[in-house]
Amino acid sequence: MKIECVKEKLVKVLVKAEKISGKNTTLPILSCFLLKAEKDFLVISATNLDLGIEISLPVKVIEPGQVAIPAQIFSQFISNIYNDKNITIETEGNNVKISTDHTHTTIKTFSIDDFPILPKVGKGNMFTLASQDFLKGLKSVYYAASTSTIKPTLSSVYIYPDEEFLVFAATDSFRLAEKRIKLKKQTDFGQILLPLKNIPEIIRVFEDIHDDIAVSIDTNQISFEYNGIYLTSRVIDGVFPDYKQIIPKEYKTEATVLKYDLVSILKMSNIFADKFSQVYMSVSEKPKLFEIKTKNADVGENVSQLDAVIKGESLSMSFNYKYIIDCFQSIDSDSIIVQFTDASRPMVIRGVSDKSYLYLVMPMNK
Repeated sequence: MKIECVKEKLVKVLVKAEKISGKNTTLPILSCFLLKAEKDFLVISATNLDLGIEISLPVKVIEPGQVAIPAQIFSQFISNIYNDKNITIETEGNNVKISTDHTHTTIKTFSIDDFPILPKVGKGNMFTLASQDFLKGLKSVYYAASTSTIKPTLSSVYIYPDEEFLVFAATDSFRLAEKRIKLKKQTDFGQILLPLKNIPEIIRVFEDIHDDIAVSIDTNQISFEYNGIYLTSRVIDGVFPDYKQIIPKEYKTEATVLKYDLVSILKMSNIFADKFSQVYMSVSEKPKLFEIKTKNADVGENVSQLDAVIKGESLSMSFNYKYIIDCFQSIDSDSIIVQFTDASRPMVIRGVSDKSYLYLVMPMNK
């Protein structure tokens, strides 16, 4: 194999692919890129078996071929070439030679026979969606998924079509986030569970892309394609909880507040929270009052009152501060609605002008 390429373009590709390569001591080949030169492209592949990526980069191919090279070493070296624009990469026995006007380097390689084949997802269940819309769906909910892998269905984001919407949902059983993204065209692929651990890398790969991406789904895999980038992820085999059963159908109390005010008071209140991060919320109809209180025997206590428009009955409940504060990054509205049913039912938070997002938090036992 022998190619010539532009350093800047190669670096952009390596940045996207490097973190997907694994650090598996029992399978060292997973820490490699597979470089394949063919026609007028260099195809760079990386995988950790859960997530795989293949990116095609236009280059000058002098001699076709392929090689497996340690991803971190190769990526770091190319990124640190500072005074040359063009790079020549060629194989020589069991090594790769990298040459520029000022640098000549040799890196040892691995056998290409051990590199896993990336699964190709069929086009049967395929739809297109704006990249930023898909990422917004993931970003709006994935923090609510469980970080524990004991229940794989909870350590995932549930994605399913609902008429003209693509719905994203995640829960760790203490809180729930749901985001609805409108589709350009209706699709019907059933449902998928996307593993939480793969989502940050999916976001990172596509975060600078502002065009449509093609999404294909089958029983065990989901893939994303855009302009020479092919990313595939394993999906979880399981049934997501029927979360709609816990969303209250009606509310006895409702408070409308400015998002900034609520976030500021929650952050201040957390200074005085106990080891369980417990905050007490009281809503009074007469006088109309929304109060947040925290108390810590070792620090002190804080009581803050919010300007709010209140409807319904008076009540008092306690929640974990950490479960509440995460949701505000997903609400585009300046004003939010906080809804309550009773002391044993979850609190629901929505944006006043954004009906596409819902967040639910279970109360704490006092």
